[in-house]
This record gives sequence, structure tokens and C-alpha cells, in this order.
Amino acid sequence: MFIVEETIAGTEAAQIPKQRGESLLETAVRYAEERHWDVFPGTWLEAADGAQRCSCGDAACPAPGSHPARPDWESQATGSATVARRMWQKQPTASILLPTGRTFDAISVPETAGFLALARMERMELTLGPVTLTPDRRMEFFVLPGASVKVPDLVRKLGWSLSSLDLAVLGEGAYVAAPPTRFGSRGAVQWACRPTPANRWLPDAEELISPLAYACGRDR
Repeated sequence: MFIVEETIAGTEAAQIPKQRGESLLETAVRYAEERHWDVFPGTWLEAADGAQRCSCGDAACPAPGSHPARPDWESQATGSATVARRMWQKQPTASILLPTGRTFDAISVPETAGFLALARMERMELTLGPVTLTPDRRMEFFVLPGASVKVPDLVRKLGWSLSSLDLAVLGEGAYVAAPPTRFGSRGAVQWACRPTPANRWLPDAEELISPLAYACGRDR
């Protein structure tokens, strides 16, 4: 059974990003240093009138504290641990955002479909990459870059149309929020499948699309 984990224990702890007990700055640095992921700081949460508001200033912000803070965020993203440290030193509470379409793409599905797919993948003994669980009840499966081009055709071959499924591929020009980024008062992003040395090599979208599409079809 796959379990959402908030901490990392055991001998692998020194090699992979932690969920808690570490600052956003140190976590961002570890993502760049140990996973070779590009990172960039997003918005952050500010206390205002007894509530947590997004630093963007929009009281109705749909993703408070968890979206890009500037329009040129793609050029701001860095794989350098030194540069990442410098950026978060300027704003230590900034969210950690990871651009997709570079070292990985992400397949996003509803939480209920994601857990159904995880159970099926375990039975199939598939090798998974990291998977996030977001407070807005989405799961994002990290796969090799290029998924955004492949997935529509792969889904059609399985007998579905992509528009009929609540399944999206995040590729070039998109991003995911990484743990422990918070979505306002809704909670923090967590790992459903945490990064480990064993899943440093990501699966291709083709390996995961069948259980994901099936789970999304069941979830409709």
C-alpha cells in the first residue's frame, strides 16, 4: 500500500529531500543539489487581518502562496544550489516551484484516481518516480520530459479522448509546487511517493498512462 509520508527516516535520509524539520531554503537547495531539479521561488503567505494572504496582493488569489511571483519565472529557474540559496535568502518563506518540461514532465490527475492508479501500479510492479499530493486534491506523477507530446496519442490508443478524462500533462512552460509549499490555509504539498535514490531515473509516460487513464475513467 502506498502511504503519504511527511518525513523521511532511515539510511536514505541523507540522500533525499526531507518534508519537515528543514527550512524552505534548505529544501530548495537539496532539490537542486541532490535531484538536479531546476527551482525558483514563488509567492509566499503573509498575515493580514488574522488570515494568511498571498504576497501577490489578490485577496481572491486561487493559489495563495504557491504560484510564480513574476512573469519571467522561467528565466529565473536555476539548477544551481548556490543561486537557489541566494534567492531564498532574499525571501525565506517563498514557495518552492519546479518548472516542468526540463528534467521532468508531470501527469496530473484527481487524488481519488491517483490513489487508485498507485494501487494498480504496485500490483503491476511498475517503477515510479516521485509523486506529489497537493492540497487541492491533485496528484502529480513525475515522468521523463516529452510526455506532453506523447500522452494525447497514447490515451487515444487506449480508447479514450484526453478531453473526456480529468488528466493533464504539465510540460514546457508549466510548473509544479514542491513539498513543503503551502496552499494558503488548505495545507502543504506532500509526497505520495517520495524521492529516493531508487527512483532517480524517471519512468516514461508510456509506462504509466494505462493505469492512470483507467483510474481517471473510473473516477469520472
